[in-house]
Amino acid sequence: MNTASAATHESKASLKSYAAPTVFVVDGDVTVRESLELLIQSAGWQPESFACAQDFLSHRRVMAPSCLVLDVTLPDLNGLELQRRVADRIEMPLIFITAYADVPTTVQAMKAGAVEFLARPFSDEVLLSSIRDAIERSHAALHREAQIQPLRIRYASLSRREREVMELVVSGQLNKEVGGELGISEITVLAHRGKVMRKMAADSLADLVRMAARLRGTPAPKT
Repeated sequence: MNTASAATHESKASLKSYAAPTVFVVDGDVTVRESLELLIQSAGWQPESFACAQDFLSHRRVMAPSCLVLDVTLPDLNGLELQRRVADRIEMPLIFITAYADVPTTVQAMKAGAVEFLARPFSDEVLLSSIRDAIERSHAALHREAQIQPLRIRYASLSRREREVMELVVSGQLNKEVGGELGISEITVLAHRGKVMRKMAADSLADLVRMAARLRGTPAPKT
């Protein structure tokens, strides 16, 4: 089994290991954790709770539908620092809960990507509604990731020079202009361009431009 196949197999195995979306809870108060676990279970989700940020960070990451409910004030790292540590986990939207809300903290958390910032007291239904929204976002993020992953694998197979040629070609430069910028002949550009098209499985230049846009996370130009 090659590396790409192994990664895909591992990802599928991780997804299968979770029968329901997981709601991670990080809160230093054991009473709060136990209360949230019961609430989350009652809604049909799988709760996993942690007493501090480091315990959560030690937990194995699983690419499956999930969200993170956390307090701003934690025994070790605070909630905002934990948010920064897991900023790359696109599959896990964050919901802050706290008894000590202030405007600067709320703004900082929301600007960093939190889907909700709830100040106690709040109703169970308000929290459950926020979790539902977060889980929907998680599903959407995982779907986008599954679509883009094959493109990333193909792009990783390109050599450094092929990536340079691809970047300049999709920016609209002619072969002669690409050669001039890279200091290579037009014939060499054509050879690299052909390899790029084959490795990326692109049927046309327009197709390659769309692929590049998706890899950058930008909307593809209309054709």
